[in-house]
Amino acid sequence: MLDLFTIFTKGGIVLWCFRSTNQLFGSSVNALIKGVILQERSGVYDHDGLSLQYKLDNEFELVFVVAFQKILQLAYVDKFLSDVHLEFRDKYKNDLRVDSRNYGEFDFSADFHRILERAEKWGRQQATMPKQMRSYEDSAKSKKTVASMIERKGEEKPAGKKSVKIVEKKKAEEGEVDYPSSPNARAANGGGPGEDLILENRKKFAEKMLGKGKKPEKQKSPKSPQQQKSGKQMRVWDLGGNTKDLPNLDRSKDRPEDVRSDFTANDQMIGSMRGGIQDLNVESDSDNYSEEEDDEEEEEYAGGPGKKQTGGTRGGMFAMFKGLVGSKNLSRDDMQPALEKLRDHLIGKNVAADISQKLCESVANKLEGKVIGTFDTITTTVKNTLTEALVQILSPKRRVDILRDCLEAKRAGRPFVMSFCGVNGVGKSTNLAKICFWLIENNLSVLIAACDTFRAGAVEQLRTHMRHLNALHPPEKHGGRSMVQLYEKGYGKDAAGIAMEAIRYANESHIDVVLIDTAGRMQDNEPLMRALAKLIKVNEPDLVLFVGEALVGNEAVDQLVKFNQALADYSSSDRPHIIDGIVLTKFDTIDDKVGAAISMTYITGQPIVFVGTGQTYTDLKALNAKAVVHALMK
Repeated sequence: MLDLFTIFTKGGIVLWCFRSTNQLFGSSVNALIKGVILQERSGVYDHDGLSLQYKLDNEFELVFVVAFQKILQLAYVDKFLSDVHLEFRDKYKNDLRVDSRNYGEFDFSADFHRILERAEKWGRQQATMPKQMRSYEDSAKSKKTVASMIERKGEEKPAGKKSVKIVEKKKAEEGEVDYPSSPNARAANGGGPGEDLILENRKKFAEKMLGKGKKPEKQKSPKSPQQQKSGKQMRVWDLGGNTKDLPNLDRSKDRPEDVRSDFTANDQMIGSMRGGIQDLNVESDSDNYSEEEDDEEEEEYAGGPGKKQTGGTRGGMFAMFKGLVGSKNLSRDDMQPALEKLRDHLIGKNVAADISQKLCESVANKLEGKVIGTFDTITTTVKNTLTEALVQILSPKRRVDILRDCLEAKRAGRPFVMSFCGVNGVGKSTNLAKICFWLIENNLSVLIAACDTFRAGAVEQLRTHMRHLNALHPPEKHGGRSMVQLYEKGYGKDAAGIAMEAIRYANESHIDVVLIDTAGRMQDNEPLMRALAKLIKVNEPDLVLFVGEALVGNEAVDQLVKFNQALADYSSSDRPHIIDGIVLTKFDTIDDKVGAAISMTYITGQPIVFVGTGQTYTDLKALNAKAVVHALMK
């Protein structure tokens, strides 16, 4: 059933290997190392019809990898990996120690086949057993008690945390409170103005109940003979939609007065985006974390029983790891409570739930089996582990330099083509205009292809942006060359054909860059996804950018997975062109909930090329991985 099982060190030395076929698995194992182990991901990895899983041993720095056919559903693989891991390290622990490593011949075949036979038998038993419903005691809901949701009077509430409060009062526990019925009684009990108001309202209510049924007669003022009731007059709208108004309502073609742009050029805006794009700075509204505060917190925590322990109110989310026990090998049971809090924190920062679980698994795999000496180093180790994992996820896996690529295409005598896709209302046209302004700031002429032939007003929106951009960079400043042009054929046309004609026109007119604006579409709309795959297949753009909102959480995962899947399924090509990068919009509306950036890059493995931070042409930034991670870990 298994095709491959291999054990090797983190340095790449193969200690033992089992193969059931003559197939070479080097490319699949290398792909697993490059795409999963080095990226600190978890789960099953598929490559060339194989499913691969791995397990790390951090104490002896070993990697256990198993591979089997993707079509098979083997329920015992996780248990089998754990059993082989424990058997191998217990049998050869003296040879695997760091101080006395002796990599000789490991005779592990008999033990391996014995464990495999036992695991297969266990898997068959599990398959025949009926699936039992999880009991209430096993659920997470049973772990939450009413006492954890009650805040008693006099207790200190944790800083920086908002929650629903249930306040207990002693009087309510003793019984019903009797209100004094007379002013003398109120004076004796020390009543305040609140009790006076209660008695006054009671008196009004009693008078109202006594007078119920008697309707006071309303005095009507006599109508004057001149006063007549006038009916509602119908409002007459300008350009109400009659046939005679059609020439005034038709805005599909420019008029002489429309050609002149009323956009006033801002001199401060011109020249502000030359060269590379500035990095994004993320300001967090949470606890102001710094290394000095973290050091002070650790000192207070380790100060002994005489000092007040204030850990948890300062130092951010990593204070929860102070409860872990040091001076021993960390196990999953030790880390489980802290990892659950870490997962909830990531979800609260808008990271998708599945991605949060996988990140916690990554942290657990990296820390399991490590020896932690003191309480202070637990916090430092967990923080560094998570920081490295998140920065590695957000860091581009390949070079992303659009200006350099545009100049190389210009030297080759062809335009550089970028296509924008995404769901409805995420800001594709607006951010296309920002990128266009950045390109013309760097002296590159741009042709905008209006391929959104569905949404009303899409072409007019791009035409307005073209006028504004040409007002900022008029042809007089560029030797009579118009820096921004719009190629449009109206509505209801084939988008792929318009894009092809636009690229041909740009090639003939020696325009440097073509930006293709496409219609917004939901990821489940199969006809529109087929049309998008056709546009990309026919025109073969240099860069396909997915435009997504920073406001979404789990929806970002669904959008990206289905867009990528649709581009691969509907392209009818052996090597389909899928998403190359991400434009993250509306980043100025999320404060420090930056989890969408993690979700999107984790799913696709593609970099976030641009970040939109506002409505003006200069509100375009490059992603700063460390700043995003710093805000995420608050």
